[in-house]
Amino acid sequence: MDLVTGAMGSLLVKLGELLREEYHLQRSARNKVEFLSTELESMRAALLNIAAVPRKDLNVQVKLWASKVRDLSYDTEDIIDSFFVRVVEGGHVPPASNRFRSFMKKMSKWFERVKTSREIAQALEEVKVQVLEVADRRDRYALDRLGVDNAFVAAAATAVNPLLPALYTKVTDLVGIGGPSQDLIKELKDVTKELKIVSIVGFGGLGKTTLAKAVYNGLEAQYECTAFVSLSQRPQLKRVLKDMLHQLDDKEFATINEASRDEIQLVDQLSKFLETKRYLIVIDDIWDAMSWENVKHAFPNNGCASRIITTTRESGVATHISRNCYELPPLSPEKSKSLFYRRLFGIEEKCPAQLAKVSMKILNKCGGLPLVIITMASLLSTKQENPTQWDGVCNSIGRGLIRGDPNIENMKEILALSYYNLPSHLQTCLLYLSIYPEDYEIPKGDLIWKWIAEGFITQENNMVSLFEVGDGYLRGLINSGMVLACMDYKRQVTHCRLHDIVLEVLCSLSQEENFVTVPNHADGIDRRSKVRRLSIQNREEGTETTPLASLLQPQVRSITTFPPAINLVPALSSFGILRVLDLSGCFIGEGSHINLNDVGNLFHLRYLGLAGTQICELPAKIGRLQFLQVLDARYNPKLTELPLSVYELKRLMCLHVDGYCTRLPDGLGNLTSIQVLKKICATLNIVKELRNLSKLRELKIKFEDNASLELRKAFVESLSHLQDLQSLVIRGSFPSMDLFGEDWVPPQRLREFESVMCGIFPAVPAWIKVNPVIVSVLSDLTMGFKELQEEDMLILGMLPALHRLWLFSSQQTQAVLPIGADGYRCLRTFTLYCITPKQIAFQRGALPKVEAVLFNFSVRMARANGNDGFNFGLMNLASLKQITVGIDRDGATIEDVNEAAATLRREVSTHDNHPGITVDIRPPIKPCELEKTDITFDELIGEPRKLSGKFQKFRAQPCSGPNSAC
Repeated sequence: MDLVTGAMGSLLVKLGELLREEYHLQRSARNKVEFLSTELESMRAALLNIAAVPRKDLNVQVKLWASKVRDLSYDTEDIIDSFFVRVVEGGHVPPASNRFRSFMKKMSKWFERVKTSREIAQALEEVKVQVLEVADRRDRYALDRLGVDNAFVAAAATAVNPLLPALYTKVTDLVGIGGPSQDLIKELKDVTKELKIVSIVGFGGLGKTTLAKAVYNGLEAQYECTAFVSLSQRPQLKRVLKDMLHQLDDKEFATINEASRDEIQLVDQLSKFLETKRYLIVIDDIWDAMSWENVKHAFPNNGCASRIITTTRESGVATHISRNCYELPPLSPEKSKSLFYRRLFGIEEKCPAQLAKVSMKILNKCGGLPLVIITMASLLSTKQENPTQWDGVCNSIGRGLIRGDPNIENMKEILALSYYNLPSHLQTCLLYLSIYPEDYEIPKGDLIWKWIAEGFITQENNMVSLFEVGDGYLRGLINSGMVLACMDYKRQVTHCRLHDIVLEVLCSLSQEENFVTVPNHADGIDRRSKVRRLSIQNREEGTETTPLASLLQPQVRSITTFPPAINLVPALSSFGILRVLDLSGCFIGEGSHINLNDVGNLFHLRYLGLAGTQICELPAKIGRLQFLQVLDARYNPKLTELPLSVYELKRLMCLHVDGYCTRLPDGLGNLTSIQVLKKICATLNIVKELRNLSKLRELKIKFEDNASLELRKAFVESLSHLQDLQSLVIRGSFPSMDLFGEDWVPPQRLREFESVMCGIFPAVPAWIKVNPVIVSVLSDLTMGFKELQEEDMLILGMLPALHRLWLFSSQQTQAVLPIGADGYRCLRTFTLYCITPKQIAFQRGALPKVEAVLFNFSVRMARANGNDGFNFGLMNLASLKQITVGIDRDGATIEDVNEAAATLRREVSTHDNHPGITVDIRPPIKPCELEKTDITFDELIGEPRKLSGKFQKFRAQPCSGPNSAC
């Protein structure tokens, strides 16, 4: 199912499922199913063709027809799902106590199926009539016979290239491209005579075209011939090639536009013309690799030091074009402010004091995108210098409310181009993010499981799970620049979020497509449309607080609620075909108007989110939800035990509980479809039953202190049966990890292994040491050692796919641990934490791809190693971007700590990448201690913004005297 085709994709699969013999369909019903399959497949093909055209360019009749087909697909799927629910629910009976009762149960079940089969035959007849009506409308409009240009596209004025203004921006108006343009000019001016290609890559609105034009203007005088052309989303290659020829020599190719030549002839002519010339060419706005492939043969590598600059929104396209990629970052807060104020007031200092605060709020929403900043400045220039009016504009961003202003519409059009360039399945997944409020950090796992429950993800093959496919979808959205990634200390994506202005665009598109309904948007709801997905968000004071009784529509498939809007949610019994119910973070405990027992009747439910809802128990009838795939009951300290009926959920793939307070009853082995099991407490019965969960991919388990030997052995034995396991996280306190010895062979798909506090490895375990190929896909490793040795580092460096390494050492004997140049070819993040801090030394060539390092050291021990004890070899880490250093100051003076911090700053400041640095001093230095020295905070640590969050909090509470809290 997706935005483009409605529920058509999953519907066609389910129609095929209906034809299986076990459902005993009557012949007339089978004929109807076969007819619907054929007709709907044809409609799906037409919808996919329509999806290739931006909505604003579609003919009104086409929009109406597509909307009707999508509604029809949803309604038909609801009918078929209801049939499946009745079949499953009809067979959900307790075991009979004797043969006669068993026979009667089977007969009752058979009669129920016959009755259900007749009823679905009737329902399918009604659907057939609607399909014929829609098909007749398609034939009247000739949608399946005419081409896109004359059937789909609306009669409109000639389109204007929205990127055109960027080509004519005055240099004096540019902010934030001085550094990037000089860097690129320097890069292109090198002495090599070979053809050099540089790709500028970045999200729409970052100023790629503007930067390329500035570099082009700065270099064109040094070249024999130059050209600046744009390919755009749907390039007309002949026009582009002719335009390029005309710019290269307007005299020789004065009549090229009238010439009758095909693409191959033009490429040959261009290549021949450039064969002996030193040329500079900019190819702007390349959308896909094929567009580049179609033109690249026109540019000969003639040894004349020629240069080509390309711009693209896609990182994959950029790397396909050239290894020399320049990723254009968003503007810094300072440059954003400068651009904004210069556009509004001419100079920054002219901003009225009453607008300073709201200006910063607006700039935060602009996300450093120059296009958005300029657009907002243009919009606000028409407003009076009135904070109330500016606050109104600020509060509207991200809610789909800003309309009408030409500048705003032009900006939305440019940003929407990135959306329309996505494949249809990613468009659907992206638009689904409009269910979240602005500035919301969306948990990665929750989002992907919702996509699965909504039917947006289809399994590509049995070797790749639905969640892995969804993870690939999210990576695609992040790579497109439409979605921002939020990472943890391991540099793993844990959450994602949207630019407020991107959310603005998505809300507009979602409302146009009737994809997500947000009742608290001021434009209200189109009562003529059926509400399919409902997002009930935070309300401001003074707005409606009564339940949304007017939205009681039986077609609602998804409800996501954010606190405190839980008061607006109608009774759950109102939504008979609900597939997704997410109440996470909302209070539905004692005294709430929500009756959780109603959940037991939501037979269509696939996703149930109850995290942090303060519930005390789950409904005993939850076992009736035979289609439930995800149950999230984390962060509910009063939920001490799950009902036994939870083990009747045969399709459950993900179970989230807080194992530290919620006990699982015996019977876990019945959840044979489970793939993700997190935060469970280990008991002997639980670990024994783990061996039955053959589909398990992720396991996070906690052991109590002093777990018995029998329990530990049973756990390792069960692990040997979990051959699909990809992530194993162990918490608790094993006396030793010796059990994970030579006898344990990890599954071949193991990607993550984490065990720090659970036990201490005496050395690298045998399952890694003996044959690293066994763990050839292991990319994330967290381990605790008694004493980490250089030999251990060499062995771990042999792991071929290791990206993240977190090491913990409880003892220390040698003063310095060297990290050499051997191994770690793929590592991106390196962390070493020692209880007794030792010094670390990165040697030349070490960790060539590592971008982030975290380590700690003792000032006293480093000082004992000589005058250069504070030099760590950070200069030898070629790809370094971020450093986090813990300083143990026990036994050292503040002056020693200051010297260590100053040495770190000097070492980092001379690094080619200018990485950021965070310093954390333990135990923290109290302000009263600093009063006794001449050292200030800034001298000790550096810029305040570089401090850790805990240290900043402490610094905000200055010491007031010798008897104060410090």
